[in-house]
Amino acid sequence: MKQDVHQQDQDGRDLGGRYEPAETYVQRFSLPVEFPVVFTRHLFDPDNGVLVETVRRLEPDRRHRLFVVVDDNVARAWPHLDDAIARYATHHAEHLELLAPPQTIAGGEHVKNSDGEVDSLLRRLLDLGIDRHSYVVAIGGGAVLDLVGYAAAICHRGIRHIRVPTTVLAQNDSGVGVKNGVNTFGVKNFVGTFAPPFAVLNDFDFITTLSSRDKLAGMAEAVKVALIRDGDFFRWLEANTGALTGFETAAMIRMIRRCAELHLQHIAGGGDPFEQGSARPLDYGHWSAHKLEALTDHGLRHGEAVAIGMALDARYAVLRGMLPAAEGERICRLLENLGLSLWHDSLGATGAAGELPVLDGLREFREHLGGELTITLIAEIGRGVEVNSIDDGTMRTAIDWLRQRAESR
Repeated sequence: MKQDVHQQDQDGRDLGGRYEPAETYVQRFSLPVEFPVVFTRHLFDPDNGVLVETVRRLEPDRRHRLFVVVDDNVARAWPHLDDAIARYATHHAEHLELLAPPQTIAGGEHVKNSDGEVDSLLRRLLDLGIDRHSYVVAIGGGAVLDLVGYAAAICHRGIRHIRVPTTVLAQNDSGVGVKNGVNTFGVKNFVGTFAPPFAVLNDFDFITTLSSRDKLAGMAEAVKVALIRDGDFFRWLEANTGALTGFETAAMIRMIRRCAELHLQHIAGGGDPFEQGSARPLDYGHWSAHKLEALTDHGLRHGEAVAIGMALDARYAVLRGMLPAAEGERICRLLENLGLSLWHDSLGATGAAGELPVLDGLREFREHLGGELTITLIAEIGRGVEVNSIDDGTMRTAIDWLRQRAESR
């Protein structure tokens, strides 16, 4: 039906006091998201075709331009890595062009706090003439992958990024997801993107040079995803604690692969891969873990903080009648058997007025979720449930219980 047209004033009203009807166009489209997650060994052996075939998968006949960034922790553990990368590129020169020697940047969470690190990397990409068909390959732990992934996502509105995770935590969890970010204004991952990588290449050889502490810390995420997604995997972890704490290769590879698979399944099938809602089941145990990391100035590894956070939330669920006490004990016992401590003094530290700074993590978590608190708790091993409120008094009791448990050991 044709509408009469009236002369309008500056606010969109016609001179008769009526508003013209608005016209709305709803734009809707979808794009498939697909990237390979490969498990291999000896990635930079010239006879291993994983990297070159990954790079060629969309344009097999092109000579592809690569720039490589390496975590300095990896560079120290693998002093001949630069040479190996150069030999690999030379061997596959028909399809690969290494634009410059690999660039080393600082590893660890503190690199994400550096205001100039992203700008420095972007300047390097500009100087090398990186375009949207070039590749940035990041080799390192989760912090380096986060930072390089963020720079890649905002350079030319997105260039191809290949992740090569080198820690247990990155291979089984953070490295296989779609998030990137850096810490700004003192807030963890305040600036970041959801940008799927072009590929994730997990080379188990990098795990072999990690410290025992870092290997153990990465196992916490395996416990986490087992608790919320797969009771059988939890039972496998219980049955294989000896092999895992002995870092037996077969057990470590199986643990990393299954953990990564469960994370990938949740991201693809959880209904909210870019976290538009408030539910964050993959962040079980993380509201306090993030705060504990900050309170210790990252003296606690992420996995170590997550282990404490999971034990805390498990005990809270027991106190609220959501989780049987025996199940809560199984969770704590597995974490302890894996060599993970369930207590740090920062958990029970109090302020001048007797407040517990760790509980500020709930407020910060709520803000990170967009204003509505949604916490995942465990109803039974293998099944998480969401709650929208946490009772501070009960959480304090759970903290006291963990303190007493630690003191009695």
